[in-house]
Amino acid sequence: MQTTFTPTQLTDPATARSNQILRACVHCGFCTATCPTYQVLGDELDSPRGRIYLIKDMLENERVPDATTVKHIDRCLSCLACMTTCPSGVHYMHLVDHARAYINANYKRPLSDRALRWVLARVLPYPGRFRLALLGAKIARPFARFMPDPRLRAMLRMAPDVIPPVSRNDDPQTFAVAEPRMRVALMTGCAQRALNTDINDATIRLLTRLGAEVVIADGQGCCGALTHHMGKEDESHASAARNIRAWTALGDLDAIVVNTSGCGTTVKDYGHMFRNDALAEDAARVSALARDVSEVLLDLLPADSPHLDLNVAKGAIAGTDAARLPAQSTATGTGLRVAYHAACSLQHGQQIKAAPKTLLKRAGFTVLEPADSHLCCGSAGTYNLMQPEIAGQLKQRKVATLSALQPDIVAAGNIGCMMQIGTAAGAPIVHTVELLDWATGGPQPPALLRDPATPVVPKLR
Repeated sequence: MQTTFTPTQLTDPATARSNQILRACVHCGFCTATCPTYQVLGDELDSPRGRIYLIKDMLENERVPDATTVKHIDRCLSCLACMTTCPSGVHYMHLVDHARAYINANYKRPLSDRALRWVLARVLPYPGRFRLALLGAKIARPFARFMPDPRLRAMLRMAPDVIPPVSRNDDPQTFAVAEPRMRVALMTGCAQRALNTDINDATIRLLTRLGAEVVIADGQGCCGALTHHMGKEDESHASAARNIRAWTALGDLDAIVVNTSGCGTTVKDYGHMFRNDALAEDAARVSALARDVSEVLLDLLPADSPHLDLNVAKGAIAGTDAARLPAQSTATGTGLRVAYHAACSLQHGQQIKAAPKTLLKRAGFTVLEPADSHLCCGSAGTYNLMQPEIAGQLKQRKVATLSALQPDIVAAGNIGCMMQIGTAAGAPIVHTVELLDWATGGPQPPALLRDPATPVVPKLR
């Protein structure tokens, strides 16, 4: 794509980077085939190619963004399926991030939009505030139908029925092991600490069981993704800087483990975010150390690992016996049918596709993949709160493909996806790491328990 930025414009690092990205685009349109919003809306301007033209025009002419441009860019999920598909290597993520920051700086949104974004930015990244908001939403949920704004209705309906107790495992501390095979920092996140404390607990149990010393850094918090995707660059960079300093203070690490893939995509991009900052060197080091939990587990839990007891999970299904399990359970350990939902931030943002499925298969689960697994479920950070109608259509598509598999369990690697899908697919949804913890000697994931006396058992077919 030909661009006409002036030499003065190109002195800005963000504009120079966008110029590189724009010039890589060859207008082929392959991205439209995998873009969820184009699939739902059928509008070229709601495809990556259409948005690229809008962004190019806006940035080159340094114009005040108009409502139409903002609407179509706001509708982008940042699922990054277009980057997986693009034959030219167009780094759409950095381009749309720049566009959002430009819009945030140059466009005055309607009051209701500004208010909603202000609230989300000051609540979601802070677990204590988020917990209070969830409690309020739970109380107000019966009155959701009276809310005039569909976004407010969506926020109330997304509140979980049960708000988990605070986990002290998220406090700064070290989980030591007798003979450490590696030393890792665990990113405990922000929203996840309010919505589902089982995930971090399972991650710590599993990593320490496999010989990793786990450190929870003092001062870490939100990765910055929630505000970053709103274009609030100063706020997102402040959050990221706190994490960089917290992890750098820990000294030598073998990895920074991230069990929320949306956060992982952002942390792995810290090096780019701070490339022109005093923190550039430390940020690049943090990005290089950041790994999804499934990547680390592949190293700690190879196929012939003595830690992998394929019969543990089967034995942990209280009140069942081998005769009640599917025939394949004798060979595979559990026989439970697990529908694996590939989070966009994992499969597209980090290009991690096989690792979670490989680990689940090694643990004895029967892994199933839904049709169109490359398409987003509609969660995308705060997207399901700010664009509830489109997110709802994407959820329906995803739930239909998962339900068609008739799974016993749905597994995912991202808390946002887990909240979006819920039990709508006809099966409980848990984090992949919870199943791996269970299969190697940990407790049955609490989400699988209808009540303590009635665990999930495989469906007999």
